[in-house]
Amino acid sequence: MTTVAEIVAFFDSCYPPATAESWDAVGLVVGDPQAEVRRVLFAVDPVEATVRQALDGGYDLLVTHHPLYLRGTTTVAASTPKGRLVHDLITGGCGLFVAHTNADVASPGVSDALAAAVGLFEVAPMQAGELTLGRVGRLPEPMTVRALVDRIAAALPATTAGVRASGDPDAVVHRLAVSAGAGDSLLREAASVADAFLTADLRHHPASEAPPGLVLIDAAHWATEWPWLQDAASRLRAATTVDTHVSVIDTDPWTYCSRSPKA
Repeated sequence: MTTVAEIVAFFDSCYPPATAESWDAVGLVVGDPQAEVRRVLFAVDPVEATVRQALDGGYDLLVTHHPLYLRGTTTVAASTPKGRLVHDLITGGCGLFVAHTNADVASPGVSDALAAAVGLFEVAPMQAGELTLGRVGRLPEPMTVRALVDRIAAALPATTAGVRASGDPDAVVHRLAVSAGAGDSLLREAASVADAFLTADLRHHPASEAPPGLVLIDAAHWATEWPWLQDAASRLRAATTVDTHVSVIDTDPWTYCSRSPKA
């Protein structure tokens, strides 16, 4: 029998909670440590759709990348959206475990999974040090920005907004830096090691002030982090006898997009 506590201990060894940012909220959120776990569902977000999938599918534990509570709360009353999720998980006998920024800085971690998904070779940390965000690697062959964006769009889960890029679509890229999730704090580091940088949530002003020559590739936050779910699930499957499944429910908040007609 595998217990919640044993799975928590396993993931804590892969993604030590002490390496999470001070503002983060990782670890076991809901669940009895002594409860038996037979089935585990992995998802990026602990939202109504993924919680319902876990409960309807008879899963004993939901593992997510994003926390349920990032800001303090004084209530888990079922009259609040997040409180309702807590109540549903408890009454449904399903635990909730979170690995967030501790999984981001792990090696291998979230950005390693993104690098693998887009087919990078000779992958290394973007910065020096053990606990770092971002990875950089060599493309299988030099390719244009246009071809690279198409490659990335095909490798990641489909989202409403797709994948966008800055600069000349015909510029040639040899090395690509990646940072899953919001990564516009790493623009200078990316420019020092790569021709292009794949991340999410790029804001107007940081993108406008990016180092010259660095191609920016912006994908949906959810899509850039989703590949990690498969890696985490395979690790747990190799270490235990539990049944693992990765949710394919799209929890990207944007559901519709319309292009303005060009003049």
